[in-house]
Amino acid sequence: MDSTELFKSEKISKILFKLAPPVMLAQLIQALYNIVDSLFVGRFSDSGLTALSIVYPLQLLMIAMAVGTGVGINTVMAARLGVGEKKTADEYAGVGTPLAFALWVIFAVVCWFIMPAYARMSTDSPEVIKDVITYGRIVCVFSFGLFFESIWTKVLQSKGNMNIPMYAQIAGAVTNIILDPLLIFGAGLFPRLGIAGAAISTVAGQIVAAVIVFKRGFYRSPAIHVYPRYIKNIFHLGIPNILMQSAYTFYILGLNLILATFSDDAVTALGLYYKWQTFFFIPLGAMQTCIVPVISFNYAAGNIHRCRKTLSTSVLFGMALMFLGTLCFVIIPGPMLSVFTSNRAVIDIGTVGFRFVGISFIPMVTSLIFPVFFQAVGQSFKSSMLTVVRTVFLFVPLGWMFSRLGLSWFWMTYPVTEIITTTVGFLFYRHFLMNNCFSKLQAIETGK
Repeated sequence: MDSTELFKSEKISKILFKLAPPVMLAQLIQALYNIVDSLFVGRFSDSGLTALSIVYPLQLLMIAMAVGTGVGINTVMAARLGVGEKKTADEYAGVGTPLAFALWVIFAVVCWFIMPAYARMSTDSPEVIKDVITYGRIVCVFSFGLFFESIWTKVLQSKGNMNIPMYAQIAGAVTNIILDPLLIFGAGLFPRLGIAGAAISTVAGQIVAAVIVFKRGFYRSPAIHVYPRYIKNIFHLGIPNILMQSAYTFYILGLNLILATFSDDAVTALGLYYKWQTFFFIPLGAMQTCIVPVISFNYAAGNIHRCRKTLSTSVLFGMALMFLGTLCFVIIPGPMLSVFTSNRAVIDIGTVGFRFVGISFIPMVTSLIFPVFFQAVGQSFKSSMLTVVRTVFLFVPLGWMFSRLGLSWFWMTYPVTEIITTTVGFLFYRHFLMNNCFSKLQAIETGK
């Protein structure tokens, strides 16, 4: 069954069961790579582990630019395929590669120059500053593999091809995992590079993944005169995702700065949460990836019922699976933290934090899926507003307010933020349904 018939007529749960497993497996491997990366760096030095936490927001910003642009291409391609315009969809795919190259160049140049100032802003430790500059410059300047792979992966996913991206992600992560101990600690012909070795392993994995998706994901560039219009449409649909991911950068940076007023150990504890988060968010990430082409296709085809069904099914699946994450974070936070560090202060701070954050996982499902839904139906304003509410008006201000009561209270930021965001998202969704019902009534009356 091709993607058109799949998105148009197949049962929604079957579509998700067909599309989600490859995405989940790829994300599982990526999560394991993140965990293993931190595990080896943590064994090498405490300063390296803190440096990874500090650089993490910049890595999120890089991913936001790459993946968000890819999501814009994915969404517009799925919509064009939904109305039978395959040639136009392929032209959008062709715009992706030059766009990825331009974004990589901009990001690499800016990060090279700002990295020392960024490091000094985040910590006073000379050792940590040195590690931040070393690791940050390598993973940002040599990130071309990430940018190309993200675009080519989303091109493939827009046509329902989840398997090749899965293989690419697995190969990239395995490359990273194998190279990490060899380059960090040194072995045989491999030099002992420390945190620089971890960075080199990361970019090597990204390049391997890009090579694998190149053959099927790369399309020839269309005529140059279509670029302004196509790029405008891509970013119109991709900006909500870019904002959502970029906002993570700024709110995590903001939370890092708040926690830095307590200690570097508190910053490390937050960083370890985000390492584990990537593992437990696999089901939610898969739902976000899979529902975009399905909803976009059916909305373009005028099938609102299937859009609603896709949303409700993905939320149900996401909540059921995220409940397992809640149990782990509430019941066994200590052992989870001990995987990375033996620092008693980090473990004590993280144990309290993990339990507070764990109870936020259930409302977090809807607070993150609602923006994806509005992005898929072309309502970028609502999607962006939910992201802004969550990350600008809630996370950092609430984090600052709760931190005034003490470090333990700081972690209340997470459940309170997710509950409020979910409430706003539901109100937006109800308004969306009312507008569509009104439009249908008008169409019926006009027909008469």
